Amino acid sequence: MANNNIEGFANSMAAIIRHCTLMPDKPLRWTIIANPTAGGFTIRKRRALHDKHLEESIRKNSTKPLRKDAAPSQSSLNQSGINGLIPTTGAKHAQRITESLIKEIDGTAFHLIITSGGDGTSLEVLSTLYHAPAGVRSSCVVLRLPMGTGNDGADAWELNHALDLLIEPAVIDLARAVRLSTSTPGKGPFYAFNVLSVGLDAFVTHNTNKMKGNLPGDSYKLWVDLASLFYDRIYKVGPMEIEAFDEAGKNVQSLKQNTLLMAMGPTGHRTYGSHNWVLPDDRNVCVIRQMSVFRKIVMKEQISIGTHIDKPESTVFNAHRIEFKGKYPILAQMDGETVLINPEDYPAVMELTEPVIPILQDSSGRDWRRR
Repeated sequence: MANNNIEGFANSMAAIIRHCTLMPDKPLRWTIIANPTAGGFTIRKRRALHDKHLEESIRKNSTKPLRKDAAPSQSSLNQSGINGLIPTTGAKHAQRITESLIKEIDGTAFHLIITSGGDGTSLEVLSTLYHAPAGVRSSCVVLRLPMGTGNDGADAWELNHALDLLIEPAVIDLARAVRLSTSTPGKGPFYAFNVLSVGLDAFVTHNTNKMKGNLPGDSYKLWVDLASLFYDRIYKVGPMEIEAFDEAGKNVQSLKQNTLLMAMGPTGHRTYGSHNWVLPDDRNVCVIRQMSVFRKIVMKEQISIGTHIDKPESTVFNAHRIEFKGKYPILAQMDGETVLINPEDYPAVMELTEPVIPILQDSSGRDWRRR
């Protein structure tokens, strides 16, 4: 993305934040961590829609009071990290930016950290913040703008709805993550803030990541189609033992089956792969057993709209912790990042963390994740 385009985005966000209602009695410091190569910046149609949403938000809020600490002309595009936008330049850059910000948060001001990219950018920021001291997390909040391709982990699917969280009354909530641990020392833990899953969908994610930038169009959808036909030829689907427990440690589900896919979210009402409803209701775990190629083709359409949970191949339930083991390697994905779990890594564990990530929520209680 050309520098003037990202600077225009930064200037628009600065104009909106000047009216932000968050923590009105405390100095507000803000940082936008933006990936200039994300689809929301580089795809012309999406960029035009986002420009429209920014203009509408500026116009809608122009008559609202300015913050007491709003400068007449706030900076926008900078490298300091305070009251400005920092463009990322590659993998792990968002992580390094967040690490620098953590050192500057001392409790004298409240910090608004805005991620403006895809799920990968958000994952780096949230994973770093997860390990920050509790005092740092209590002095900041994260807003995830939908500027990527899928935006399943963003705080809204449309930019105008996310921007409303800055201006309309909002509350700060603490969100959980899903943690993946293995039996191999030093391998993990890994964290997901939207969906953590193993099996066929992680295979799709892995291959989509490899083809990014080289394959035109929706490569995720292409790999979903290919995986339905070829996944079993690359990864052997064998018996997997699954034991699930609630927060008190009570066993809530025991399965031993050829498992094709298992997904777990911090809550239910979760999508992945550009809004495929893998967890469409209040339950936060879905396990799908192996099936014929024909049934896979049918099921992939069902997952896109969430009706797969009513099919005999699916087992859906609520759990706080899942222990699983099998005989064969299986891929896992955490918000779009993948890792291979080998037989020596079993048993592996997927479990909810404590609620520690500060995020913005609509004060009216409306939840955009609910269909």
